[in-house]
Amino acid sequence: MSYAVSLTGGGGFSRLMARLGWAVGGIAILTVLWLLAGYWLSINPTTVTFSKFGLIPTLEAFPELWGAGKIQNASAASGYRLGSGLLIAIAIGVPIGVLMGRIKWFNNYTNSPFQFLRMISPLSWMPLAVLVFATWNGSIIFLIAIASVWPVMFATAAGLAKVDPNWFKVARNLGAKPWHMLTKMIMPAIMFDVLSGIRLALGVAWIVLVPAEYLGVTSGLGYAIEDARETLSYNHLTALVVTIGIIGYFLDSTLVVLIKRYSWHRGGV
Repeated sequence: MSYAVSLTGGGGFSRLMARLGWAVGGIAILTVLWLLAGYWLSINPTTVTFSKFGLIPTLEAFPELWGAGKIQNASAASGYRLGSGLLIAIAIGVPIGVLMGRIKWFNNYTNSPFQFLRMISPLSWMPLAVLVFATWNGSIIFLIAIASVWPVMFATAAGLAKVDPNWFKVARNLGAKPWHMLTKMIMPAIMFDVLSGIRLALGVAWIVLVPAEYLGVTSGLGYAIEDARETLSYNHLTALVVTIGIIGYFLDSTLVVLIKRYSWHRGGV
């Protein structure tokens, strides 16, 4: 038995190292290409102005931005807007998704209107958001929420639709109350789908956040990128773009870990 455990543990470690090796290899290839592109920009007279887009100037910009507090302040402002918008989307999307998955007539009435609203570009709501909300913060949070709510809602509904109806019959026969069915059966059963929807919502929200911060606000990663562009600080611009990628990758990886934890295929639930 101990031999089998050691084999399992060794296999898991080998898979982890393999994934790490592939990740490092991919990043190394991207780094070399970026380095070569920066070198080409610096030796070409027509593009030498843009040589600060290269890898070395970008890496040199990080200590400057960090020392001035720009990365920390911009990340905190954007994180607040992103978190607020996602929380609103989850608070609205999960309950409505549960209703869509459990009540057939509700799903029949709401599916087409929700699909119609889902297909409207989130940024096209910008003029309306500016009129309705008194602050730019409120407008941006609204845009993030309306962009994020649909993946959460439809993933929740799809997850609940996959639950065996016999479960509900057994729960009712055993005297389960609606609250118990929600907390002890429905939510654990659909948690994988809910988290998958939140992961999709995060990707959409992260894309909407940056262009939304180009207008009106004086903080956040989008504003910092726009400011770097206007001051021709190209190395700062690329450093901020890399920062966005790092933060987004970390958030997405965190959700991937949670999704694997709640995946029934892995016995996590």
